[in-house]
Order: sequence, then structure tokens, then C-alpha cells
Amino acid sequence: MSEERFGEFVLVRRHEQGHVAELVLDRPKAMNAVSTEMARSIAGACAALGADREVRAVVLTSSHERAFCVGADLKERNSFSDADLVRQRPVARGAYTGVLELPVPTVAAVHGFALGGGFELALSCDVIVADRTAVLGLPEVSVGVIPGGGGTQLLPRRVGAARAAELIFTARRVEAPEARELGLVDQLVDEGQDREEALGMAARIAGNSPVGLRAAKKALRLGHGLDLPAGLEVEDAAWRSVAFSGDRAEGVAAFNEKRRPNWPGE
Repeated sequence: MSEERFGEFVLVRRHEQGHVAELVLDRPKAMNAVSTEMARSIAGACAALGADREVRAVVLTSSHERAFCVGADLKERNSFSDADLVRQRPVARGAYTGVLELPVPTVAAVHGFALGGGFELALSCDVIVADRTAVLGLPEVSVGVIPGGGGTQLLPRRVGAARAAELIFTARRVEAPEARELGLVDQLVDEGQDREEALGMAARIAGNSPVGLRAAKKALRLGHGLDLPAGLEVEDAAWRSVAFSGDRAEGVAAFNEKRRPNWPGE
């Protein structure tokens, strides 16, 4: 396993011969509250991971024992002028879109508090694994703003418009069992097992074709919300992008030869 630090508050670990990368939120003294500096580092780490063709899956984790991420750094925000807030906005957005636009499958490993921007970072992932200590919510309207890291768009895509409206308008916190029941998280595990389960899932994902994984994620993302005929055209374009690849040839050969594929990744 190798490690690379992006700024003071973000760490990237590479597992499984580099095919699984762990993006670690590492600002424990502030329960991973996302400051301007931390947002910039998340975006930088995501840019590096997205450009690395060896990476097949990314797991988003936290170094804090009792929190995944408590959202924006409101202590920093309290000192901002309006001009400061305007200048920070694209930096903050860059962190959330950085995770959202990763071209490989992403899994969030959530425990403890995942509130506001912290929950939005998890929502930006494809799959959310949570342990039984998880507490999730989008409390932004209780401090005079709205979810600004994708929450108003990503949450209804997960749980439907009415359920998302209730959660956003009430600003209430949702504990792990209800979160699983409502679909806020995809898998609920025992306390302390979220990271291990997410890394295991990522390892299983990373055993598959890197070309196929990227194309499947692109089709899922681009096709969401389209009518069926348009969605099928998106799928067809993604299929054509992999059908004549080295990965497709290797996958078919390995299946017929009853062996594990050695993916060329192209």
C-alpha cells in the first residue's frame, strides 16, 4: 500500500496493486469540516485519481472515529465577507463535483456524523456503505442557506422528490436504521465495519474490466433522467466504446479458457 498526501487534510492510499484508491478525509481536529483549503485538496486528489488509468475504484473514508464529515467549516465561514463567500464558492463546488465526476465507481464508507456537505460528499458517490453509528442529514436551511454541494439534486434521485423535500425542509438528522430504510444508504453494517466492507466491495469491483467499468458508469450517469429511447441510445454509445476494446477481447478469451482475465485496460 502506498500513500500520497494532498495538502494537510486529504490522504490517498492505494490498495490492490493500485487498482483501489482510498480517498481519506483527514482533518480530525475539526471532524472533517470542509474548509477552503480542504475543498481545494479534495478537488486536487480527485483530479489526480480520475487521470490515473490504474485506478478502477475509489473509496471515500474518514480518519475520525466519530464522524465521516460534518459539512462546511462554519467557523471559517463566520469570518467571511460577502466577497469572500463569492470567491470561495467555486472552490467549494470543486470538491463535490470532483467526487461526483470521478470516472470510476466510487463507494462512501460512512460512520458517525455525515451532515450537510459531509452527506453531500457521500451522495456524490455511486454506493454508500454505513455502519450503525451513522447519522445523516442536510441541515442547511436551519442556518439560513440550502444544500449547495449537490444535495437538492442528488437526494431526490436517490429517494424521490417528496422524501427529499421532507428531509431538506425539516433539516432533521436521520439515524442509521431509518437511513437504510429510506434508501439514504445502500448497505448497513455493524459498528466499525464500514471501511472494511467498502474496501471489500471496491476490490470486487476492481477485479472487473477497467474499460467496462468506466463505460458502465458513464452510461448510468448520462442516461439517468432521460426517456427510455434516449437512454438506450446512451447505452448503445457506451457499448460501442467497449465492444472493440482489448478488454472485451481478453474477457471473452478468459471466459472460454476458464481463467482470470488479465485486463489490458484499453
